[in-house]
Amino acid sequence: MAGNIDKVVLITGASSGIGEATARELAATGARLFIGARRGERLKALAEELGETVAWRELDVTDGADFDAFVEAAEARFGRVDVLVNNAGVMPLSPLAALKREEWKRMVDVNIHGVLNGIAAVLPRFVAQKSGHIVNVASVAAHMVMPTAAVYCATKHAVRAITEGLRQEHDEVRSTLISPGVVATELGHDITDPEIAAALTGWRKKALTPDAIARAVRYAIEQPEGVDINEVIVRPTAADM
Repeated sequence: MAGNIDKVVLITGASSGIGEATARELAATGARLFIGARRGERLKALAEELGETVAWRELDVTDGADFDAFVEAAEARFGRVDVLVNNAGVMPLSPLAALKREEWKRMVDVNIHGVLNGIAAVLPRFVAQKSGHIVNVASVAAHMVMPTAAVYCATKHAVRAITEGLRQEHDEVRSTLISPGVVATELGHDITDPEIAAALTGWRKKALTPDAIARAVRYAIEQPEGVDINEVIVRPTAADM
């Protein structure tokens, strides 16, 4: 059993994978959680399983007004907001020559604008209360570039830059970048190139389970207010990348 975390934590992309695992990990600490994703039926089932300290709302992170409403609903339910875990992301990998412009746009919208929409929704509150914590889930792709992943890597490099900029701009707001290596999740289910989809299956033969990343998120959150865990990279021990 994890230690007590007396905070209100918002988690995006919470219907599966790292987001769901983070909700489970933090619920065990006594944290009050407000979880969001597009798949409401999954959120509802998870919230009912985890108990009365977990509430939910459907969320499209690419819609700034929807993100604002999500944060307002969390505040109405629990009285305040202490932490945002920006976890929602997509990864439809393809070579640039495939010219998959709609997939590029989707990655930029979810992986970059989604993070910015979250920051915009909580930052005024955090500044006003002189405390708060934004945890952005990036990827080892924030630290490297690979063929077929140029745009995905670009979005995660952007999240790393945004997180560092936030750290420098606000002395009383904590900012954390969590960069997972290969994790067994639904990420990449939207890859349309069969060879790349097969390659991802091969990479996942050496993969973490989502709870490993959830523990890293918990570690960052449970530090004393004067301690900011800025960056954590978590890879499988046998990782190739």
